[in-house]
Amino acid sequence: MPSWTTDPSDDCFVELPHTAVELPLDYFDETSYQREFTYQKRLNWSEEFEGKEVGLVFDGSMANTRVFLDGVQIGGHKDGYTPFEIRLTPHLKPTGNLITVCVDGAENPEIPPFGGQIDYLTYAGIYREVWLKVTDRVSIKNVKIETKGVLETNKSVRLNCFLSNPDDLALNGTLKAEIFDANSDSVAAQVIEIADSESAIEFPELANIQLWALDRPYLYEVRLSLRSDQGIDQIRQKFGFRTAEFTADGFRLNGEKLKLIGLNRHQSFPYSGYAQGPASQERDADILKYELACNIVRTSHYPQSNAFLDRCDEIGLLVLEEIPGWQHIGGDAWKEESVQNVRRMIERDWNHPSIILWGVRINESDDDDAFYLRTNTLAHQLDPTRQTSGIRKHAGSSLLEDVYTMNDFVLGEFELPHENRPRSPLRSPSEVTGLPQKTPYLVTEYNGHMFPTKVTDQEQRQIEHVTRHLEVLNAAHGDDNIAGCIGWCMFDYNTHKDFGSGDRICHHGVLTIFREPKFAAYAYASQGSPENRVVLQPVTYWARGERNIGGTLPLMILSNCDFIRLNFPNGASFDLLPDHQTFAHLPHPPFMLRQDDLSGSEVGQWGMLWTDIKIVGYVDNNPIVTRRLLANPIATRLEVKSDRPTLSQARNEVRISVKALDQAGNLLPYIDLPITIEVDGPATLIGPDTTALRGGATAFWIRSKRESGDVVVRVRSTRFATGEARVSVSNS
Repeated sequence: MPSWTTDPSDDCFVELPHTAVELPLDYFDETSYQREFTYQKRLNWSEEFEGKEVGLVFDGSMANTRVFLDGVQIGGHKDGYTPFEIRLTPHLKPTGNLITVCVDGAENPEIPPFGGQIDYLTYAGIYREVWLKVTDRVSIKNVKIETKGVLETNKSVRLNCFLSNPDDLALNGTLKAEIFDANSDSVAAQVIEIADSESAIEFPELANIQLWALDRPYLYEVRLSLRSDQGIDQIRQKFGFRTAEFTADGFRLNGEKLKLIGLNRHQSFPYSGYAQGPASQERDADILKYELACNIVRTSHYPQSNAFLDRCDEIGLLVLEEIPGWQHIGGDAWKEESVQNVRRMIERDWNHPSIILWGVRINESDDDDAFYLRTNTLAHQLDPTRQTSGIRKHAGSSLLEDVYTMNDFVLGEFELPHENRPRSPLRSPSEVTGLPQKTPYLVTEYNGHMFPTKVTDQEQRQIEHVTRHLEVLNAAHGDDNIAGCIGWCMFDYNTHKDFGSGDRICHHGVLTIFREPKFAAYAYASQGSPENRVVLQPVTYWARGERNIGGTLPLMILSNCDFIRLNFPNGASFDLLPDHQTFAHLPHPPFMLRQDDLSGSEVGQWGMLWTDIKIVGYVDNNPIVTRRLLANPIATRLEVKSDRPTLSQARNEVRISVKALDQAGNLLPYIDLPITIEVDGPATLIGPDTTALRGGATAFWIRSKRESGDVVVRVRSTRFATGEARVSVSNS
C-alpha cells in the first residue's frame, strides 16, 4: 500500500505522513508531543499473502516505536530518523489482524539525540510513509554500488548484493544485474549463480561513461533481478560515477578543485513539524541549489528524507550527512545505539552520489576516543569509498576521522570589550587543529546564534547580518587550506524553550521559517553565476529615517553583475564596481556606495533629500536587470504565488507565498497585516486559516487530497484586493 490510512469514516482517521500534535508557530508548550501516541490499522487477510513474506516498512517514526499485532509486540525501533521493517509473516491470521503502533515522543535519555539538551524539536508521530511489503520467501534486501577507476578512460562497477532470507532457506538460482544510462539504454549486463545471501557482481572496463558533476549530475540505474527456487524479485537503484576527496589543500570533485559553500538544513516545517512529503523535501533542495547558489548542504543533525537526498542526486547538490545527536554523549546503551545509527545511515544512503562525507561524531560533543574510534571504524568498514568527519566546537580536539570539521563561531566569540583579538571571520586550520601537519579541513557552522536576525529587525542589523556572512565566505574563499564553509543555517526553525528568542524559534536562518529570504540570503545567491540567475538586491528598505541618524549610506548592493548604474531623477547617474578591496576573494563582492564616492559628483548630497532611484545591473556591458526603489511607496497589492503550478494527489504539499508590495513591486517590510486563507478544491491548508504577514510577507503550505482537480487559494485582508493562486492536482 502506498500509504497507511485508517477508515476515513472514523473520526480518528489519519493519513501519513502524520505529526502527532500540530504545534502553533510560537510560544507553545513543547512537552505537548513528548508522550506516547497510538496508531491502529486492521489488516485483512489477502490471498496475496499465502506463501509470501509480508512486512511493514516504516520510512521514519519519531522516536521510540513499538509494533504490536493483536496485542503481542512483534518489533520496534529506537531511531527516529532511519527506516525499519517489521516482519508480519509468522504472525498473520486469516481471520484479520489488528496492527497497533505505539510511538513514544518522549525524549528518552537512552536514545540519541536525547539525554542532554538539543537545539531543535523532534516532533512525535509516524512522520514518513509506511509501506506494506509483499515478496517471495527470498528477496533482494539491499545493494551497494561501488564505482572504481572513475577518472580513467574505462571505468568499473562492483555490486555488493544482499538477499533477505529470514528462514535461512537453501538457495539455488540466478541474479541478473543490468546497468542503464539516463536514456534507459543498456550499458552492461551480467548473470551470476547464487548460493548465499551475499553476492558480488563486477562490471569491468565500462566505456563511454559520463561523470556525475554539479553542472551535469548524470545518473545511471542498476536493475537487479532475482530468480531462484524460492521465488523472484527485482529492484532498481540509481547511482553516479564521481570521485570526491578532501585533502590538506582543499576539496576535489572528479579531480577538480572546488570550494564548498553551503548551509545547514533541518527537516522541519511550521505547524506540521517533520511530517511533510517528497515535494516539500525536494523544494528545499531546489532552494539551496538554484536560489541560494549553494553547492553543499549539511543534514543537521540527523539523516533526512530519501526524497531530499534523491533530489540532491538529481540536481547536483553535495551532502554531508551525520548521525543524530547534539553535544551530549550518553552511557553504554546510548553509545551502542549511536554506533548502530552509523550502520543504519550508511546502509540506507551509500548509493547517493551527492553524499561526499559521513558525519560519525555527535555534533559539538567532547572527545571520547574509544567511542568515536568505533563509529569511525564501522563507517570505513561499511563504506571504504567515502571519507568520514566529526563535527566539533572545541579547538584541539582529537582527530580520528579523515576530515577535521569545525563549527567556528570566532566572529561572535571575541566581541566583548575585554577580548584583544581583532575581528576574525574564521580561525586558521592550524590554530584550530593544533596539529603539526596540515589536514583536510571544513567549516561546518558559523554565525547563527552569534547574531540571530529576525526578518523584522532594523536595517542596520540586517546589514551587519549580511556582512558577517560575506566576511566568512570571503575568508573561506581566500584560504586554500579550508575546503569550504557551511553556514548556520538555511532557515529559522522551532526549538526548545532553552534556545532561540523565547518564542520557541531560532532566528538563525538566511530564510524565515516559511522559506522567505532575509537580506542575508542574497549574500549566497549573489555568489552564483549570472548565467544561472541574475541577482540585484540592495540591502536597504529605502527609507529616510530607518537607520540611526538617518539616510541609507553606506549603501550595500548584493549582485553578481559586472557593474551597476545608479540613476537619479535629475538625470545624473553613477557607476559602481564590486568592492574587491574589502572582499578580495569573493567571486562576486558586494557593491558599496559611500558618501565619499559621491563627493564632487552631480549627486554630492544624495541621500539627504529623498528621491526615487533606479539601479541597473550590467553583464558584458548589457543591461540585464533593473530595480526601482521609491521615495513614496504606497501599499498597492497582495501577491499570492504558488511555488509550482501542479501538485501530485499522493499526499504532497506546495508552498504558497504572500507578499505586500508597493507600486514598483517592492516588498513593504512594515506591513504586519492579518490575513485569512481559503482553499477550494482537492487540497487542505496546513496550519491556521487566519495568520499575519511578518516583515511584509508570509507563506503557508497546502496538502493535496487523494483526488484530482483544480485548487483555488484565496488570501483576504482588510486592505488589499483578494489575492489568488491556482494549483492543479493530478494523479501523475
